[in-house]
Amino acid sequence: MAVVPSAGSGAAGTFGPLAAVPFLHPNMAVAVWEWKNEFNCWRPYSGKVSCYIEQFMQAHQNQKGHRAALGNASSICLGQVDSRLAPYIIDIPNMVQFRQDTGTVRNVQKTLYPLNSAPGCGVYWEWMTDEGSWTAYEMAVSDFLEKCFAARQHIVDLGCLGYNYSIDLNCFIQTNKTSGFQRKIQRCVDTPYPVIPTAGPVHKAATCSCQQCLVSGGVGPIPSRLRHSMSNQLNSFPSLGSSQSPPAASSVPYAKPSLSGTKSRLSANSPWLPAAGNVPSNGFSSLSLSVPLQRHNKVHQALADAISDPEQIMKKFLDKIDSPPDEDCIICMEKLTAASGYGDVTQSKTVQPEMVGKLKKCGHAFHMLCLLAMYNNGNKDGSLQCPSCKAIYGEKTGTQPSGKMDVYTLPHSLPGHPDCGTIHIMYTIVPGIQGPEHPNPGKPYTARGFPRHCFLPDNSKGRKVLELLHVAWKRRLVFTVGVSSTTGETDTVVWNEIHHKTEMGSNKSGHGFPDPNYLNNVLAELAAQGVTEDCLGH
Repeated sequence: MAVVPSAGSGAAGTFGPLAAVPFLHPNMAVAVWEWKNEFNCWRPYSGKVSCYIEQFMQAHQNQKGHRAALGNASSICLGQVDSRLAPYIIDIPNMVQFRQDTGTVRNVQKTLYPLNSAPGCGVYWEWMTDEGSWTAYEMAVSDFLEKCFAARQHIVDLGCLGYNYSIDLNCFIQTNKTSGFQRKIQRCVDTPYPVIPTAGPVHKAATCSCQQCLVSGGVGPIPSRLRHSMSNQLNSFPSLGSSQSPPAASSVPYAKPSLSGTKSRLSANSPWLPAAGNVPSNGFSSLSLSVPLQRHNKVHQALADAISDPEQIMKKFLDKIDSPPDEDCIICMEKLTAASGYGDVTQSKTVQPEMVGKLKKCGHAFHMLCLLAMYNNGNKDGSLQCPSCKAIYGEKTGTQPSGKMDVYTLPHSLPGHPDCGTIHIMYTIVPGIQGPEHPNPGKPYTARGFPRHCFLPDNSKGRKVLELLHVAWKRRLVFTVGVSSTTGETDTVVWNEIHHKTEMGSNKSGHGFPDPNYLNNVLAELAAQGVTEDCLGH
């Protein structure tokens, strides 16, 4: 990746416009592969990774039942083109990206741009984070900036793309038009994105009205870094600002739930949930739950009885197959009748590269060494998740840092739920040092926008969700340490695929009420993390 440095005034004259693009057939376009984050924004893979994905996709389309040059595979292991993406696999039939160590699933898509666009020339733009690292803009923004740069514009307003920023292409500075806060930006050149034939119209510009743009619309930026936090709205709750504050709660560690499979009945009188209707004069119930997690660099209670030997995990959840089927292992993309592709990087005394196992519940088959490598690359918590159907074996836990989950009840109704009060959850996590289970052990992590305030209707289904969130919190599944989808900041605490409603009085941001499907959706997200009624204790 080459970074083109800024130099004094007349930046456009220094860099010049985009390099001339050779003439190609008019029915050609530049393909940019993208993944969808939790805010429904599409983030581009790099040009190198997009070329790799497109090569596999073309081979997959041309197979027609026969093994192609790249293998008759239905998945793409991104770690083979970029080591930083080692945990990620693209499931071609379902067009999703699957993260092996966390089970996170995200949609992927291909967006087309003209041949003379920024991605066609390998050009993209980046902005500097608070920590001094660089994060790429969305491709539509990069393409727009590059066009303005080639036209020698000095000041560019990103309002047409939904951003509240202006860009100074002389000084390479981004300015927030409301706060005046400034960040450095830079122009980079790397591997051009792949060129492919196309029969239809090609995306014309960042703000064009073609069908592709209309279908992919609504991906404007998050207006605030505190989108998931109501800490800047606390004054809207008079009782929070009053001198009459809720009494402090005792600190109680979560007990590990039974995995006996006994289905517990949800009780409206749960001992840790506030009693409905019991609201003091200040508008809030007494704090009913204040549970600090143990420090993240120690083994959490949820892992206390996990099997420590990874090879024992393989034996527990797999049945060995003596005559493997003639199909691919979707982890290494080698035939199951051949040796595992991880034989050169994963060593085991009892698991040989040729061994194939079948998961006991779902029946999907893999090289046992591949599953061992996947397990060792994850949280090592005694659980496995099938890369094919996402079935969970054992009790899945996450990498959430230490923190506190507090619960209140409010006497006010949420929009769409006029017949009940409100459950108010407050999550508190402070900055700290990453443990061995995190991306960069020993390096600090930030915790932006805490405490985070979330809301549920105080009815039977809302209390059911709260009970399950209680389990997810204890298993360290609500948050994780990673890259912020809104700011691009690395090594920071982010949500972990269990969506919360952070807006109480409206749904302007998409994270509030009314939302008639929310409770069902979050129950499905909890189930995808292995958190169901079957794992609730009495």
